[in-house]
Amino acid sequence: MSEMITADLVDLDLSADTKEAAARALAERMAALGRVTDLDGFLADVAAREAQMPTGLDGGIGIPHCRSEHVTEPTLAFGRKAAGIDFGAPDGPADLIFLIAAPAGADDAHLTILSALARQLTNTAFTTALRAVDDTETAAALIRGDRTPASVDVPPGAGNAERPEGSGATEAGAAGAVASAEDTAVSGTAPVPSADVEDGSDPVPGATAAPDGRPFRVVAVTSCPTGIAHTYMAAESLENAGREAGIELVVETQGSAGFTRLDPAVIAAADGVILAHDVPVREKERFAGKPTVDVGVKAGINRPAELVAEVREKAARGEVTAGSAPGSATGSASGTPVERTGGTGEGYGTRLRTWLMSGVSYMVPFVAAGGLLIALGFAIGGWQVNKAPSVMDHFVWTQADSWGALLFQIGGVAFNFLIPVLAGYIAYGMADRPGLVPGFVGGSIALTINAGFLGGLAAGLIAGGVVMAIQKVRIPAAVRGIMPVVVIPLISSAVVGFLMFVVIGKPIASAQKGMTDWLNGLTGANAVLLGALLGLMMCFDLGGPVNKVAYTFATAGIAVANPGDSAMKIMAAVMAAGMVPPLAMALATTVRARLFTPTERENGKAAWVLGASFITEGAIPFAAADPLRVIPSAMAGGAVTGALSMTFGATLRAPHGGIFVVPLIGNPFLYLIAVAAGVGVTTALVVVLKGLRKRSPSSAGAESTGTGAVSPAGSKEPVAA
Repeated sequence: MSEMITADLVDLDLSADTKEAAARALAERMAALGRVTDLDGFLADVAAREAQMPTGLDGGIGIPHCRSEHVTEPTLAFGRKAAGIDFGAPDGPADLIFLIAAPAGADDAHLTILSALARQLTNTAFTTALRAVDDTETAAALIRGDRTPASVDVPPGAGNAERPEGSGATEAGAAGAVASAEDTAVSGTAPVPSADVEDGSDPVPGATAAPDGRPFRVVAVTSCPTGIAHTYMAAESLENAGREAGIELVVETQGSAGFTRLDPAVIAAADGVILAHDVPVREKERFAGKPTVDVGVKAGINRPAELVAEVREKAARGEVTAGSAPGSATGSASGTPVERTGGTGEGYGTRLRTWLMSGVSYMVPFVAAGGLLIALGFAIGGWQVNKAPSVMDHFVWTQADSWGALLFQIGGVAFNFLIPVLAGYIAYGMADRPGLVPGFVGGSIALTINAGFLGGLAAGLIAGGVVMAIQKVRIPAAVRGIMPVVVIPLISSAVVGFLMFVVIGKPIASAQKGMTDWLNGLTGANAVLLGALLGLMMCFDLGGPVNKVAYTFATAGIAVANPGDSAMKIMAAVMAAGMVPPLAMALATTVRARLFTPTERENGKAAWVLGASFITEGAIPFAAADPLRVIPSAMAGGAVTGALSMTFGATLRAPHGGIFVVPLIGNPFLYLIAVAAGVGVTTALVVVLKGLRKRSPSSAGAESTGTGAVSPAGSKEPVAA
């Protein structure tokens, strides 16, 4: 790293107390050397990356990082804060902070060097030496690799003594760490396995050797949104854990510098697979048919030994995972990638939401296609088109009514897939490909008994649970080959069918009917309050879980062949509110450009199109940079729009489309007025609040960190005199 870090990019006594202020302090050093051209724009990119996932790691390390067009060359800055700064790590604050900046088009060689640093961070000797070093030149040389940890004078016990109070992770004493430093600091090679591994003992649960006596073999993939830090740290941790467990473990890092595919022969010979990723695994189908542990990338960093033990246990039980995770390349209706299947270490609530959203993500295209076709059918053939005879027997090429009936009936066929697809892919999210058959069967039964959307949810969860239970049963090797093709589909379909027809189908159908009747009965003030509530939810996290709950509620209402007016009013209110935040930020950057950074003004131009297309996520860059002003303003505007849309009685059959489906909206003129009103409210609030920040001396003084006044997202403002 000869050019990436110098003594000028090191601060051994950070004065910052927040992660935003720490990022600003280190970024200012980069800007002073000409490596960052737009400080505020770069910090906005750092904040946006931080919003995706906290960058704190166990062991007192924070690694804020991003790829940005405002970076001229790959650069690394290092800061040390004895008291620690909260970067979201589960074990407490970070006292070692590395700010990694990569250009938007960084070349592979530079990114490979940055990845080498990420691997060093898993080395106890390296971090212990950084806590002990007392001059910036030595710190920079240590990070570049010009000096090894063994060459740094480390007081005994420094690795533990200098961790900030409240941190749960501990580090090895200096004596043991430095002894192996020559082998581990720069190359990233793990320590030699301990003697108990070498003599055949098993340090973690599961069999060290495969049934045929050869070493147990695992292949792994690691990846993160930026592809610079977490990707390679997880790889290093897994490789070390594999060596300590006495198994063969090979990692494919899918980072920013691209990735080198594992040899197909290596994958074929593997006894298990570990996927530690926060972005979709590329070419995941290569790993089909293997016992698989699927987790987030941080689990690969913090719990590698547990993951190794788990994949060995799955292999011992004969559990086989087939196919790729649902949602791995599928976008949600509002433009957000759907999370991959939850894995070990995630709470049940998180996994349940992931399973449900994977089903919804596959259902939404059917809702969109079917809803638009039905809406076009009504527009062309009139409101009696739903009573037209089958077009197979009564189709006249020259009559508009026949074309309207054709579109309506095609849309109706598409709608018949909604519940089976929802149930099938919920089960797929839980149990992969073996869950598809019982999921689709259960969903079709839900459709047959009029259990609707609720029945589809229940069928999918039951099907996935049944398959997961079957997969945990120890199966003789001779019959494992027919399990996913014959045994699992047969048993799981029979169980799900019995439960849906005999046990829970009727109560769920009654609940579905009750919910439909309630929605159809909403009038007056109740409907307006519901519209305001849905507007608040759509704008609270701009495409996050709360937004998705509101959107799913709306699409569930119209996911039937003949939805009531109330359901279509709810869909209209949800889409209108979801358009408000990006349109308001686009307008605000136009009418009060001086309140925004150059990067935000550029983002504002794109937000016009995103907002008009009902992509709420277009407002995320603004919310990430200034959440305390942007999010409440967006929620206020969304509530106004949702309430007005319900008041005006606007209806919408399509689940998506923004202004491009206005011709299909009931009361379109009033609908656009509702959207404009919410945009106006949000724009006014954002402009006023940002203007107060610019003018208020007390606010500036309160937010000052010693390097200037820092906004909630780290945007430095001049302190008023």
